[in-house]
Amino acid sequence: MPDRQTTPLRYRHIHLDFHTSEHIPDVGADFDAADFAATFKAANVDSVTVFAKCHHGWSYYPTEVGKPHPHLRRPDLMGDMLKALADAGIESPVYISVQWDELSAREHPEWRVMSATNRFQHAMPGDTSSSRQLSPAWHTMCLNHAGFRHYILGQAREVATRYTTQGFFFDIIQTPDCVCAACLARMDAHGLDPENPLDRRRNDEAVNEHFRREISDTLLAEFPALRIFYNAGHIGKQGPDRFKTYTHLELESLPTGGWGYDHFPSSARYAATLGIDFLAHTGKFHTSWGEFGGFKHPQALDYECAQMVALGSKCLVGDQLHPNGAINHDTYRSIAPAYARVKALEPFLEGATQVAEIAILSAEHMNPVGARNHPSDDGAVQMLLELKRPFDVIDLSAPFARYRLIILPDVIPVDPALALRLADFVAAGGKLIASWHSGLNASGAFAIDAGIVRGAQAVAYRPNYVKASPELDSAMPESAFVFYDEAETVTAAGATVLAEIHPSYFNRTFKHYASHQHAPDDPCAAALGAAVTEYKGIGYLAHPVFRLYRAMGQPLYKYVVRGLLDRLLPDTALTTDLPSAGRATLMRQAGKNRHILHLLYATPQIRGKDVRGDDGSSRVMEMIEDVPAIGPVTAAVRLDGAPSRVYDALTGRDLTWTRGEDGRVSVTLPRLHIHAAVVFESA
Repeated sequence: MPDRQTTPLRYRHIHLDFHTSEHIPDVGADFDAADFAATFKAANVDSVTVFAKCHHGWSYYPTEVGKPHPHLRRPDLMGDMLKALADAGIESPVYISVQWDELSAREHPEWRVMSATNRFQHAMPGDTSSSRQLSPAWHTMCLNHAGFRHYILGQAREVATRYTTQGFFFDIIQTPDCVCAACLARMDAHGLDPENPLDRRRNDEAVNEHFRREISDTLLAEFPALRIFYNAGHIGKQGPDRFKTYTHLELESLPTGGWGYDHFPSSARYAATLGIDFLAHTGKFHTSWGEFGGFKHPQALDYECAQMVALGSKCLVGDQLHPNGAINHDTYRSIAPAYARVKALEPFLEGATQVAEIAILSAEHMNPVGARNHPSDDGAVQMLLELKRPFDVIDLSAPFARYRLIILPDVIPVDPALALRLADFVAAGGKLIASWHSGLNASGAFAIDAGIVRGAQAVAYRPNYVKASPELDSAMPESAFVFYDEAETVTAAGATVLAEIHPSYFNRTFKHYASHQHAPDDPCAAALGAAVTEYKGIGYLAHPVFRLYRAMGQPLYKYVVRGLLDRLLPDTALTTDLPSAGRATLMRQAGKNRHILHLLYATPQIRGKDVRGDDGSSRVMEMIEDVPAIGPVTAAVRLDGAPSRVYDALTGRDLTWTRGEDGRVSVTLPRLHIHAAVVFESA
């Protein structure tokens, strides 16, 4: 692919959805170019993604490749937007919908996906029609058809030739489980089994990669300064080679739209390791994309954008323009405070990289299943966020020597190559924490010497109980506490046992049960094996503790991991007395000889308990309304030397600090509301 010559992303983006049905009249009739640009400027916006073609398949400029919306009152609505934004100094990448294109689906049914599972976005649960024809569903196009690929490429070239734009956002590049005639033929040619879901996914991925390479190679050869991104709703932890056709990443993660507040930190802490410029998507909506008349509380937007920049990301807020083209001033009054904070922080964000002493080797990377995140990753990320331990999420391409400790969450298989890398890491002083099936080789034995032996059978009791030594963590109760999942039978062979597994009287069956749930622990029975061990810098947990923490939220599971972390890394880079809902990240601006400590506090709550989907599904919704101020808040960071100055990034006010015998530099903030950035500057 040609060399990339793109400029860095700006920090304050808007993604301006404009999916407009042909049944809506007077499209763009109330567009006011001056008001459009002035509203963005007043809200501190410096980049806006505008639409060339939407999911309905209609275009918003005088295209010769596609078809203009039949009720477009301004023949070149997109062009008018681009000019207004350019005149105001605002960048304007262009959006093209790819696999959701209802116009093409009607005109070229031969290009449509034939889904092996007959799943369609917005399909109605009672619709048994072929391809959900009687549902208000998006009908996905298959990228295995050259005619459709060339149609997309032709429209992108047309836009890039006629207009000035910084790049393209190609939306909906999915793995649709396609078994159309072209995909069946391709699978047959490549030895893939169409009846195997994993082979169908491999075919989808290969078809998508061909499309991405065709688009990027062609466009960047002719327009080398373009930015190009392909959106699938989640940045999979698939390794850096997966993103060679991208110029940057956009992390779609709307907390209220089903992603939740823990999804973005996991994605960002992975994206930051790839060396690619990236930004994050949230939305101004109460729920998710496509919501008219919904508003997120300004304090929620303030928190979300502060979290983005605290993790090294640029910011994007999603909006949807009314079909009449009139910008919504209420929306931008709610966005303005968040972007004012980001604008003021930019001198402390540019070139900043995360300080991370722990790496989570991604279970999603090692066990790709196509979901947004792997539950074991989610649990590990959630724990470290709550514990305020600086960390990255990595794949196998990452250099292990960059970190002091690596976590293998629950289901990380270890082949000979990985076993050698981990052994070298430990020999050089690195630490490991593995849980459940992590660390096992193909024959089911431990591939790393953790001073333990795995039994032939798993623990027979589910749930089972754990009795932990107070040496593990001061929060451990004296009595046994329940683990609601299976466990490995493990005996020590040199390792120190810090907790043991104990049985209940019996598993619950129709033959024998006690009380409402599981039977209590049997105090007279012998221990079934080790639950937590430590050996020469390697900690092991016999339960799938990370997925279990995500599922159950029992704080004791987190304290078990905290105990191991404290034993293996007693001199952590960052400590703070923020509550568990608080977040802390430490960034380093090497070129300016300073560290920036970001402290955040908000309490997402489940307020929507029955958010319905078109398919009959129901979910809960986390949201933030009013964030209380807390304080005083104390934090300490480990630096190479004493700073010359410590101050608040937003106000410039100097802060009192002390340096302990251990070299930690401590500060106390009397009050924290949503976010603070503390600068430690060296001469």
